[in-house]
Amino acid sequence: MKQTDSLAVTVIAKQSNGAGNVLLTLASEDDQPLPPFTPGAHIDVEIPGCGKRQYSLCSTAANHYQICVRLDARSTGGSRWLHQQLAAGDGLQISSPRNHFPLPQAPRTLLFAAGIGLTPLLVMAEALAARQADFTLHLYLKRADELAFCERLATLGPHAVIHYSSESDSLRQRIPDDLKQPHNSALIYCGPAGFMDHLQQLAQQQGWKLDQLHSERFRPSDAPRLVADSAFEIEIASSGARFAVSADQSIAEVLEDAGIAIELSCEQGMCGACITGVLAGDPDHRDDVLSQHERAANDCIVLCCSRAHSPLLVLDL
Repeated sequence: MKQTDSLAVTVIAKQSNGAGNVLLTLASEDDQPLPPFTPGAHIDVEIPGCGKRQYSLCSTAANHYQICVRLDARSTGGSRWLHQQLAAGDGLQISSPRNHFPLPQAPRTLLFAAGIGLTPLLVMAEALAARQADFTLHLYLKRADELAFCERLATLGPHAVIHYSSESDSLRQRIPDDLKQPHNSALIYCGPAGFMDHLQQLAQQQGWKLDQLHSERFRPSDAPRLVADSAFEIEIASSGARFAVSADQSIAEVLEDAGIAIELSCEQGMCGACITGVLAGDPDHRDDVLSQHERAANDCIVLCCSRAHSPLLVLDL
């Protein structure tokens, strides 16, 4: 199995950043420069006993990375370990940055975040502000004590609008005027699944098209499968070798069993590590990382979770 390049880092600072959040500042263990990244990028973090977890980068300085982690009530151990056991001075293994949530080009950009979903969108907002672009960042929180990155949000001035549900200003209670103006705009959003699903539904009701909507999930979709899985074949374009994928196997599992090196990380269709080109065949996309445009093109697939509508997929491997 081909893994993402691993980087050894040291936690040089750990601090509270709004109620329930911890901000971790990471520096290279060997004092070498960390790989550059673009707004929307994330890293994998190795959590002892839990495996890899994905966190968006929210750094401003080039010589270190920052991630902000909320203590998740549904935590399977990752956020709890980072909050309760990790200390300043400890080492971590992380991946190089990966970006499948890039900042799109548009005459106007609307950013909608809920809670810690702010982390990738804050970096996007700062990039837009630096080039004097037309944008607005809407941040939704329950209460004022949850507000993170106060100073950085303040520098955005009127471009940042903060909504508190405790003050009857939630997305379910009031639709912002910005959401009613889809023309020549890109809508980017990140947050809990319920927030993103509701926002997407509202946007489409207001006339937004799917190719204007951009989002990222770090938790797999709970949507049920209505059709039973079936078997199909995959072909490796470089060698012509074919392999059967049974109804209870993933493409990634079959490739690993055959000794074919692929890159895996989350193995839940969220991080994009195993995106691979498709040269022929009809993919059955089941991921939460490809855009609607990428899915429609049918020229790539997320190996860990997606399948095939056609009897054969030819993979660009």
